[in-house]
Amino acid sequence: MNDKNIFSNIPDIFPNEIIETIFDSKNVRIERIISKGHSSPENFWYNQEENEWVIVLEGKAIIKYEDEYKDTLRKGDYLFIPAHKKHRVDWTSPDELTIWLAVFFK
Repeated sequence: MNDKNIFSNIPDIFPNEIIETIFDSKNVRIERIISKGHSSPENFWYNQEENEWVIVLEGKAIIKYEDEYKDTLRKGDYLFIPAHKKHRVDWTSPDELTIWLAVFFK
């Protein structure tokens, strides 16, 4: 029996966003990210070497880009962020879990 489930083993309280690598190879990394009212630190921007494809499986979030454009994501919404496109998590719902699946690749 497979005991792996994207919606299991989530603590009731967590002061920091949870980022777990669930698959890692030479070319691809997959992370489960769990947020609840978490956001990127003020004036912090991700500037990643890899491309990122991300989907929100539960909850809501806002991704902000350096040019001030924002993507609002709800359950089922996904997006592609090219390598070196500066972005940050501007907001996640404080009233519910936001569960992300992020795929990083060259």
